[in-house]
Amino acid sequence: MRCGHCTAAITKKIAALDTSASVSANLDSRTVDVDTSCTISSVVEAIKISGYAAEPISS
Repeated sequence: MRCGHCTAAITKKIAALDTSASVSANLDSRTVDVDTSCTISSVVEAIKISGYAAEPISS
């Protein structure tokens, strides 16, 4: 994740899972904070489907 396009792709994929999800990205640390009712595994899978590596750092 290096730019706004990356952030937008991830946000769009997560929004497809949960339209009320809140997504904030930190390009410096290459992390995404997601507030959603979806499971962690479904969020990780959505990010991977978007073409980015993903693993949860907290639950």
